Amino acid sequence: MGYAWSAFGSPFDFDRAPINYATAPADDAIAPLIAKLRAGHLKLHDDPQHGYLVAILKELQIPQSSQVLVFSKTSLQRQRISPRTPRAIYFNDEVTVGFCMRGDVLEVAAADPNLGTVFYTVEQHGEQQGNLFKRQTESCLVCHGSSSNQGFPGHLIRSVSADQTGELVLSRGTRRVDHTTPLAERWGGWYVTGTSGSQKHLGNRIVSGRQGADETQDASNRSSLDGIVSLGRYLTPHSDIVALMVLEHQAEAHNRIVRANYLTRLALIEQAEINAMLGENSASRSEGITRRIERACEPVVQCLLFSEEARLVDRVSGTSKFASDFVSRGPFDAKGRSLREFDLQKRMFRYPLSYVVYGRLFDGLPPEAKLRIYRRLYDVLTGVDQTKEFEHLTATDRKAILKIVRGTKKGLPAYWKS
Repeated sequence: MGYAWSAFGSPFDFDRAPINYATAPADDAIAPLIAKLRAGHLKLHDDPQHGYLVAILKELQIPQSSQVLVFSKTSLQRQRISPRTPRAIYFNDEVTVGFCMRGDVLEVAAADPNLGTVFYTVEQHGEQQGNLFKRQTESCLVCHGSSSNQGFPGHLIRSVSADQTGELVLSRGTRRVDHTTPLAERWGGWYVTGTSGSQKHLGNRIVSGRQGADETQDASNRSSLDGIVSLGRYLTPHSDIVALMVLEHQAEAHNRIVRANYLTRLALIEQAEINAMLGENSASRSEGITRRIERACEPVVQCLLFSEEARLVDRVSGTSKFASDFVSRGPFDAKGRSLREFDLQKRMFRYPLSYVVYGRLFDGLPPEAKLRIYRRLYDVLTGVDQTKEFEHLTATDRKAILKIVRGTKKGLPAYWKS
């Protein structure tokens, strides 16, 4: 059974209504792919070295340039992972795909507007293509729905210390990573290609000994992994620093949206039960329920607007074409501006409102949550809210973001257009 924690600090079983995580049909980017495979309308090419990886990336429009490599043993197929054979992760706005060299399965996580993050495995080299994708619950939720994720099904990205075999050196600790994490504390257990100038990070480092002394020193600003990884076995030779930054932000944004979704729906169903018991109007809502929804939504607003983002003090640049691939997806306003444009000198994006607002997770939020988030975003962008959480946004930033959203986002409340 899967459990999240309610606003009252008690566990909520999300395998029951209103979520029904284990039994409700998925409505993610994987569902239509499964339908086509089962109907025989699609046949995926099975590559001897990569299995169905290349074919699935193509079908889901996931760019190979998104490849990042993690060498710590921190996933389902840990026995396949080492510094010589890292796990590769590929992603777009909706789906992440994990590939292990000689692995039995691909590991897939997809954004679902009702269920949040849905997990699958894909049997490598399987002959019955209609049954390639197998939806997973408990086997993945042991980690991805644990207390590390506040009990909600979601993504888990950590910076760790790993030894020569990829095993964690727990004496050095671990930490969750997102866009608020200083670069100096990011990417332990990951390979990183690209430059960060004077800014050091933990990527590319292997530790040894009981105390976990550094074996690899000053491993930042590495342009190539040649001689470290068997690069010919991977789709690209990169583990791009910019792709890593985007993935970390996206994972946290998705997690917060999923929590807001679950907590809002839980609050609303409790209100409906109270109204029915008291014989009150089904549309009435108590102040307490309203406050619970507002509390659930505020972390989403702060994440979308990059509150407390770790500041850059030097330019960051990747080694692949990930950045150009990412920006090209748009959408663009009448002046050619996009929320996907990078800054990478002082912060990640030029216009700090997350592109995640275009995704199915955001659009699938309960109306009560989405309207609350829209109102809060509008208040910040129009300067009504000048609190410290948003003091990083200049008047120029706010004005530009407001205009970009007006020109690119469908379904905005009417007051956004005024």
